[in-house]
Amino acid sequence: MILRSVRAPLSLALLLTAGPVLAQPKADPDWPCAQRKVTTLGYGSLWTGPDLAEAGEWGNDREAAQLARKLASRRTELREADILLDEFTAKLDPAEKGKRLTRVFAGVFEVINGERSTVMSGITRYAQGQRRLAERIRDEADKVSELKDSPESDPTKVASKEVADLESQFNWDRRIFDERNQSVSYVCEVPTILEQRLGEIARRIQARL
Repeated sequence: MILRSVRAPLSLALLLTAGPVLAQPKADPDWPCAQRKVTTLGYGSLWTGPDLAEAGEWGNDREAAQLARKLASRRTELREADILLDEFTAKLDPAEKGKRLTRVFAGVFEVINGERSTVMSGITRYAQGQRRLAERIRDEADKVSELKDSPESDPTKVASKEVADLESQFNWDRRIFDERNQSVSYVCEVPTILEQRLGEIARRIQARL
């Protein structure tokens, strides 16, 4: 096997082409997304109904809790959410309707906010892993360049096993890095999708108060 040219500029190229993980410095180096990082959501901008604390613990209201979990699940389509809410509301005592629907929202908010926090923690771990992999790739590129530039190196000869193995590892790591980096845009959309779902459900619940 004749070695392809792997020179020091390749390390610089990695820095320039690594994508979101190695993009311009951000306030949090472990946050690769274009969206601003908001660790925990507040419900004030979504909910204008009764006070959540005064409504009581949502988990103690079995029917409200069951509905909240169904509404929070992304497997439940929004048009189905309307049906579930109408069925739930139809059975309520008018005097208790506001309190019980508020419990439903409180449950939806807690479940979706928890799911969103889990996703954001996963994004952070992803970014950390990509950064470590990028550093390893740069080290591998530098080592290949050093071996090729050494006095003992002859570019017209078949590569030594050490150099061939190192180049093979470099190519493999770069492939893994690129494949993972291509998925970051989708992953970064998930928190936004969850926020939008939470807002839609809040609007539907409030319409029935």
